[in-house]
Amino acid sequence: MITLDPRAAARAAHAASSTRPATAVLHDGPDARLVVFRLAPGQAVPPHRSASTVTLAVLEGAGVLSGGDGERACAAGDVAVFQPDELHGMRAEGGELLLLATITPRPGSR
Repeated sequence: MITLDPRAAARAAHAASSTRPATAVLHDGPDARLVVFRLAPGQAVPPHRSASTVTLAVLEGAGVLSGGDGERACAAGDVAVFQPDELHGMRAEGGELLLLATITPRPGSR
């Protein structure tokens, strides 16, 4: 068994620049990749597509998730599922936003 602490990993994640959200790969297995995000207030990941199913779990904070059908507010405890090739993005509002993304199948495994 592997046990992980996504909140701690998101808090410790580093960003490529101060204007971009911090990310870290939490786990990279043959079937799924887990990625944590830490977005500062006002930061966003622009809507994009993935060939895989993407599940976003809000760990802490509040913000906005965007998808093919528009934008929806999100808060800690919320989970959103995006089908393959569905637009998805996120942004923090008011405070820091921590997210866990589960990507299945793992990118590059198809």
